[in-house]
Amino acid sequence: MSERDNDHALVKRVQAGEKAVFDLLVLKYQHKIANLVSRLVHDHSEVQDVTQETFIKAYRALPNFRGDSAFYTWIYRIAINTAKNHLASMSRRITDGTDTAEAEQYVTATALHDVADPAREMMTDQIAMVVEQTIGALPDELKTAITLRELQGMSYEEIAQVMDCPIGTVRSRIFRARDAIDQKLRPLIDETGTEE
Repeated sequence: MSERDNDHALVKRVQAGEKAVFDLLVLKYQHKIANLVSRLVHDHSEVQDVTQETFIKAYRALPNFRGDSAFYTWIYRIAINTAKNHLASMSRRITDGTDTAEAEQYVTATALHDVADPAREMMTDQIAMVVEQTIGALPDELKTAITLRELQGMSYEEIAQVMDCPIGTVRSRIFRARDAIDQKLRPLIDETGTEE
């Protein structure tokens, strides 16, 4: 039985009245959802609230879940919408906190943390700061797309379902986000490359 089939079976059980089975889905996805939410909401205590609100909304909407998409795709969409609504209600006030973690995860994903000499570490810190600032300045659609792809490891098809847009739009958003990051990193990399 595939993961999607397993999730669908659990959803069917919840829909049939076994309410406690939803706890299994929460346990399975709570860390992934919290990680996703933390990319959009930067206050740790608020991340926990938005994550909890996501699962509450999912539980309430579960009777309407038809299984057209995978459960995790469906709940990711709920998480993104819940985070956006939270930010809107906070008047777009974003506090410091997880931006550095986001940049460090991006840098790790691009294998820049593999050499431990001080000059390389300083360059990595500068790159992390540039990536953090660039991702933070991206429009929500680009930030969400690049986060789902690079940090969550989702496929273009899954991102299209989560963001409720065509796959071509997903590709364009990811390209634009990567290009923005590349444009900001190029001078830094060129500068360090000429010093060696």
